[in-house]
Amino acid sequence: MSASDITMMRIMARWQGGAAERLKEAALTLFQSHGYDGTTVAEIAAAAGVTERTFFRHFADKREVLFFDQNAFEGVFLAALPASGAPMELVTAVLAGAASLFPDERRPWSRARQAVIVGNVALQERELLKMSLLAVALTRALTERGIDPVDAALAAEAGVAVFRTAFAAWIADGEERPFPEIQTEILNRLRALL
Repeated sequence: MSASDITMMRIMARWQGGAAERLKEAALTLFQSHGYDGTTVAEIAAAAGVTERTFFRHFADKREVLFFDQNAFEGVFLAALPASGAPMELVTAVLAGAASLFPDERRPWSRARQAVIVGNVALQERELLKMSLLAVALTRALTERGIDPVDAALAAEAGVAVFRTAFAAWIADGEERPFPEIQTEILNRLRALL
């Protein structure tokens, strides 16, 4: 294949749809092989067949390739929130709705993503911030539905703890059960502890 053929392929790739997905896949592959700190935006863009400018149209920085848009992430949780009910009933509905984010075919990518995050303190902090912001958004939404602020905060934090624990179990080596099944089990275990 000539240099002009390669150039033409890169130009065509730039105009194909799915640039964000290609960038995510390229970034994860490079993070796994070269490490997060050893990978540049330029390398990610080149591997995805796009320019750096295209990369920055989709992501603020290379860290954000690993993180679902915070507003959209929270939106999936909050979209399942019923108009009324007891705090933990509401949180249970939210968790059930959010389980749709984790179909079985997403598990390999999630496992690889988590391995990259575990290997980098700054990414771990970003992941904790993401979960903290989710708890704040859920607390606010519960309070807006008339739940006492303390009860709302406790229910929201419990819900986030259930979600995080279920996610960790779902991506564990050898785990094959669907995410909703694992999450329901974790929620039931929390109830038993209480």
